[in-house]
Amino acid sequence: MTEKKYVLAIDQGTTSSRAILFNHSGQIVSVGQKEHEQIFPKAGWVEHNPIEIWDNIRACVADALQKAEVNRHSIAAVGITNQRETTVVWDKNTGEPVYNAIVWQDTRTDAIVRELAGNEGPEKYKKDVGLPLATYFSGPKIKWILDNVDGAREKAEAGDLLFGNTDTWTVWNLTGGVEGGVHVTDVTNASRTMLMDIEKLEWREDICADMGIAMSMLPKICSSSEIYGYGRKNGLLIDTPIAGILGDQQAATFGQACFEKGMAKNTYGTGCFMLMNTGEEPVHSDNGLLTTVCYKIGDQPTKYALEGSIAVTGSLIQWLRDNLKIIDSAPQVEQLAKTVDDNGGMYFVPAFSGLFAPYWKDDARGAIVGMTRYNNAGHMARAALEASAFQTREVLDAMNADSGVDLTELRVDGGMIANELLMQFQADILGTNVVAPEVAETTALGAAYAAGIAVGFWDGEQDVIDNWCEGKRWQPQMAEEDRERTYRLWKKAVTKTFDWVDDDVRNA
Repeated sequence: MTEKKYVLAIDQGTTSSRAILFNHSGQIVSVGQKEHEQIFPKAGWVEHNPIEIWDNIRACVADALQKAEVNRHSIAAVGITNQRETTVVWDKNTGEPVYNAIVWQDTRTDAIVRELAGNEGPEKYKKDVGLPLATYFSGPKIKWILDNVDGAREKAEAGDLLFGNTDTWTVWNLTGGVEGGVHVTDVTNASRTMLMDIEKLEWREDICADMGIAMSMLPKICSSSEIYGYGRKNGLLIDTPIAGILGDQQAATFGQACFEKGMAKNTYGTGCFMLMNTGEEPVHSDNGLLTTVCYKIGDQPTKYALEGSIAVTGSLIQWLRDNLKIIDSAPQVEQLAKTVDDNGGMYFVPAFSGLFAPYWKDDARGAIVGMTRYNNAGHMARAALEASAFQTREVLDAMNADSGVDLTELRVDGGMIANELLMQFQADILGTNVVAPEVAETTALGAAYAAGIAVGFWDGEQDVIDNWCEGKRWQPQMAEEDRERTYRLWKKAVTKTFDWVDDDVRNA
């Protein structure tokens, strides 16, 4: 029998899907990656094609296995991590989505959110589900599909439609699709729907009723680390256990070995997401943060987290590349930003999808402020990079206030940590050490660990801790007076984005 040497992680992200093969030391063996189309039907609408995503996942798996010159017999388990709130509704009999996936950044449900809030306001369900009413989460997106796609509500009520975030869509297809596919999600993804009781880890029938969502659409809620089913439809993974699911930010927290209460990480991707482990009790935020499930390993106690979610960070650099065309590739933004010594007084607040934590204003829109004729493309690039660091500072301030503990270091990961200028500015504006691991792909790694633990490939969290190694550390160098002045100006810039969308624009 071939020795099981590897765990495969499928990372279904916002802009691409990847398959990454890891060895027992948590090192990357091979990677397959494919981008998928970003669909923008109207202002504020963001969609993906679920069929394209599934096709890309299969291609990525084939690519990763071919590059490593291995087959399924060498793979102990498969872990899934995913863009969390992105919503897929499909016909269980045909396997066809009834509509494109509605992406977490999409703001079309703002009227639904206000209607649901009524006189009770956006905190209506927060004590039960840990989340404010916002366009970000899956529940209102399901309601929009049922309300707006011809025949969808009737099919749902007949028991013919299934819902899932992209983890559920991926697992269902991997395990057979219409031929017996397993319809499951894990507690971390379920905690991002607005439909799960944060303490009982069960779907809330009353909230589903408020949103007009048939309970039959919802996947079974499982732990983050257990065998859900076996590969069937994709011959490359036939009979391989699918054994780990973690939403992307929780997966990164797991991969960063943030297992102790008070430990925190920040992931720099399409958006920016900071999570702090709060232990076995959910902590409800007074400062605009989300209460979410951090992870649950098999039958072990559930671990919770506080999260600060920022909608636009890496996607702002893509916007400079694709819309303004002032750079040809994302890495060029650092070179352009280095042509100037500072931001030249320019501040860029990228509220393209409204403002997430700690403001939760879906009627905010992006703004560039402080411009003079002195400013050039270098200042624009620098202001765009600094926006990620400033937004992270706002979230960290909220986290410190909620937890009562000031962080002494922040673990970081994601594609943008390759940007030295950004990471140094991040340390400067936080006044805190910023630490990157040796293996930066912590999102995929966290999913791999969850799957590997379920099948005994790794013994548990201690193996994750033992494998984690510091790769780089940035220490603050900015004077306190400069730090607070530039941060004060950022906060002032943010206020210029508030209340931009009037009712006549919203309803047009």
